[in-house]
Amino acid sequence: MSVSAQWVIAPPRKSLVVGVADMVASNDVGADLITYSLGSCLGIAIYDPVKKAGGLLHIMLPDSTIDANKAATQPFMFVDTGVPRLFHTVYNLGGERQRLILKVAGGAQLLDPGGIFNIGSRNFTALKEILQHNGMTIKSHDVGGTASRTMRFNIGTGEMTIKSPGAETYIL
Repeated sequence: MSVSAQWVIAPPRKSLVVGVADMVASNDVGADLITYSLGSCLGIAIYDPVKKAGGLLHIMLPDSTIDANKAATQPFMFVDTGVPRLFHTVYNLGGERQRLILKVAGGAQLLDPGGIFNIGSRNFTALKEILQHNGMTIKSHDVGGTASRTMRFNIGTGEMTIKSPGAETYIL
């Protein structure tokens, strides 16, 4: 009697890179959304586990009123203009508000050793305020410190991993 082994080779996952001041949303279960170099910037991810739809936003600054022209051309640069667009884009993919899971990383204290500008903590405060105003909460976050982060978000599973230089990758 002979036994034959069958190997199933999974297709490679697609990596959709989210640039600085950019956003990507998807319902492709074979895709990973990834953003690099989250220093004082925030990576904001939302996910609907039923529809397997989510998005990742890489914001730089808390408030668009500092430059209305920039906010008009690059809304994903700012918390107050980027976050609503992230939510609406995921809603358009079938995501439902009550099922959304929010995860956040970044907001480090980089390039500002004296803490004069505190961009990272101001970004996180602005995000918490807009979410609270809309009755939303963050499920998990890794914010602050002095290290940059890379965020990878698996659309198929909702798993979010974080990697910092010199540190192990971990699930957020």
